[in-house]
Parts: sequence; structure tokens; C-alpha cells
Amino acid sequence: MKRKKTHDRGVDMHISVPAVKVEKLTSQFKSDPSATIQKRVQKARDVQLKRFKGQKITSNAEMNNKQLKAFCNLDEQSILLLKQAISKLNLSARAFHRVIKIARTIADLEGSPKIKSNHVAESLQYRPTDI
Repeated sequence: MKRKKTHDRGVDMHISVPAVKVEKLTSQFKSDPSATIQKRVQKARDVQLKRFKGQKITSNAEMNNKQLKAFCNLDEQSILLLKQAISKLNLSARAFHRVIKIARTIADLEGSPKIKSNHVAESLQYRPTDI
């Protein structure tokens, strides 16, 4: 199946989902209840609203380059990981910025005030593999 290349700004993440084995589907597993997840998401949204108070934006996805620099400080390990990703994955400037925005959101969902290298690594995993 071929994907159509679009220029819609609506999707910043792409996730490949492999087929799930029957045994895994039918076995018992633990996951967070929807209410718990909803609370975590609402906390992350509240953090973003507070972060961008006085700005003309309300979410990480809306940040421009100046806001990225102001609100997304990266440690050395994260910068190194991003440099490797730029080189190996041939990331464009736009893709680079999207990775940082998603990493900021992952950190917010985790309740972390700082973006850590594990947030950047997770964000990189959401990049489409066929581009």
C-alpha cells in the first residue's frame, strides 16, 4: 500500500502498529484505566496552557522557532541524539522541530519539567519510516 504525500499540517506523529498475536489479545494484561489517562492528559494540557499564558498559542504543536528555543531547552545527551538522528534519518529542519515538539509533549505527559533524552528517543520512534 502506497501512502499519498500530503502537505496537511494536521499530523505530527506516525505510528506503525504490528499485528497482535492471538495469545496476547486473549491474555490478561494491565493498563491504566481511561480515567487515569484522561487525568494525565488534562494535567499536560494545563501545563501547556500555563506555559503559553500571554502567548498567542495554547499547545506545544503551535510553537514557532523562537518559542521552541524558549520553552524546549535540551540537555547535551538529547542534542547528541538529535544530531545522530539528523545524520542517520536525514531529518529536515521541519521534522527536527516536530521531534522536539513531540518530545516536549511526552515530557509534559510524564510530568517532567525538562525534556530528557528518553523523551527525544520516544519522539523519534513516531517518525514515519517510509519517508
